[in-house]
Order: sequence, then structure tokens, then C-alpha cells
Amino acid sequence: MSRVIKFAKAGGPEVLQFVEVDVPAPGPDEVRIKVKAIGINRAESMWRTDIYIEPVAFPAGLGYEAAGVVDAIGQNVTDVAVGDSVSVIPSFSMNQYFTYGEVVTLPAYAVVKHPTSLSYEEAASVWMMFITAYGALVEDAKVGKGDFVVISAASSSVGLAAIQVAAYQGATPIALTRTPAKKKQLLDAGAAHVIATEETDLVAEIMRITDGKGARVVFDPIGGSNFPKLVSIIGFQGIIYLYGALAEGPAHLPVLDMIAKMPVVKGHNIWLTSGDEARRKGAVEYVVKGLEAGALKPVIDRTFRFDEMVDVHSYLENNGQFGKIVVTV
Repeated sequence: MSRVIKFAKAGGPEVLQFVEVDVPAPGPDEVRIKVKAIGINRAESMWRTDIYIEPVAFPAGLGYEAAGVVDAIGQNVTDVAVGDSVSVIPSFSMNQYFTYGEVVTLPAYAVVKHPTSLSYEEAASVWMMFITAYGALVEDAKVGKGDFVVISAASSSVGLAAIQVAAYQGATPIALTRTPAKKKQLLDAGAAHVIATEETDLVAEIMRITDGKGARVVFDPIGGSNFPKLVSIIGFQGIIYLYGALAEGPAHLPVLDMIAKMPVVKGHNIWLTSGDEARRKGAVEYVVKGLEAGALKPVIDRTFRFDEMVDVHSYLENNGQFGKIVVTV
């Protein structure tokens, strides 16, 4: 028997319920894991409120990331064995699999051995943040020396990963944050410049930093009414990646700036990379290499206990964290 978390209707954190279930033996191409830590993502909050990129089939589980020990394997599984320490790559629908549980079953392709230098808490946090950033900045934009990369909501886990990935590629990461409260932390995390958008003219400051050329890449999880400013700071034929919807409203497009600058605006999510076997393998190799070199390092804001999951979601939605929220099991 295992405790897992499910919810029968969309709503606030209070809809999350602990349920005792019998976790069966894994089927073909599946792995059963005794969970040690769970990484928490904004996507799970959106899933709980049924405003995610796919509709929820109730009653539903939730969770994309975890780390733990392999408890059993199904037929055809060869990459991991019972007793291995592993972590989970977000690459499946939460209508089919989930990670919020003491013992969970997952598709074998999503389960990988992580560097032994990582704790379970760190291993539960790395894949969503780094593969999301890698997919946009490395696979697609191929950022490098001379490129300016503007990163909105920079103190989020994916924002911090984007800072590290951009710097690892030799580009110049520019972190955006609302107030100067987190400026030193962002500089320590690798940002070359930090702009507090509530007290600084964003467009003027970006143009100053880039000598009037604008940024080549903007990596943004917000959208909304401030989106025209991101178009204003992009260079000619630059790229803007939208990978979230924190503003929850439509992103406004400044038509004349779009015509003048001819930017590419792309929706982005982890699935483009993690949903393809070859790309997923390349991403894992890249992240592992970066972790081993010390260029990439997960930043954990706070850890909670599994029993505190309702509080975890409330804390997540307060938007005050710096880095990843992790739950220990």
C-alpha cells in the first residue's frame, strides 16, 4: 500500500487529498519507484485548477518530477535495475502517470539514473528546469558568445536554469525581477545584469546594456499586458519564447514593432525535447555534463514534508520563492 495524492475536482490547494492505494507490479516498459523526494512545478498548480494545456480526467493524480529508488521493473526494461537511484523526466501526461506518492509507477523512458553527486532533493529538481531552458536556448536558438538573453521571472527555477544555461553557452544572461530584493541572489546565480522592472525603465536599460541592438532572445513565462515591452527590447529578427502564462490574460502584440523588428514569437514547452527519444537523450547528456562541470547547479528554495502538500501549493502560488520547491517523502 502507498499513500498518493489525488483530487476529484478543480480548485484551490485544499482539494488535494491523501489516498491509500495498492500499487500493482509495473507493466511492460514501466518502472515502480519508492519516492524519496518530489520536485514541485507551476504546471501542477495549473493542473489542479484545470487550466493546463490538456484537460484533467477526474479523479486525477499530479506531479511531473521525483527521485527515489527502483522498487520493481516491468518487462523490456533494461536501462535501470531494482535498487538503482533514479529521477524522473517530465515526459508524460498526468492523466496517465504522476509522481505525488510514496510509491509510484512511471514509464521507463522517463526514468533515468542521475549523477551520484546529487542528493535526492536535488535530483528531483533538475529535469524540468534545465531541459525546459535547454530546449529553447540550446536546441532551438543555439545561443552563444555575443548573444544577450533576457530572462523574465528570473528567480523561478526555470528562470535560474536559463541564467545558468545561457552563461554555460557563453551568452550574456539578463535577469528581470520586479524589485531589487533578489538582485544579489540573481547576480550570484550567474546573471550578468539584473533589472528591477518596477523601478527601472526596462526598454532604456536593455538598450543601454546592448548598445542599442536589443536582445537576441527573450525567455518569458508571463505574457500578458507587458508583452509589448518584450517586443520593444528584442533585436531585429530576435526570438521570444513564451513558456508560461503567469499573467493569465492574452499577450498583446504591438503590430508596428512586430513589422519593424520581425521577431519570431514561439510557444515553448519541455515536450518538444522530452517527448522525443533522441532529443531527450541529448538533453540528459547536456545537463549531466553541465552538472558534473559545476556550470549547472539546482537551486532549492525550500523543502517541505509530504504531509504538507496542501501548504506546498499555497506557498508555490504566493510567488515568493527563489528556485525550486522540493518535498521530501
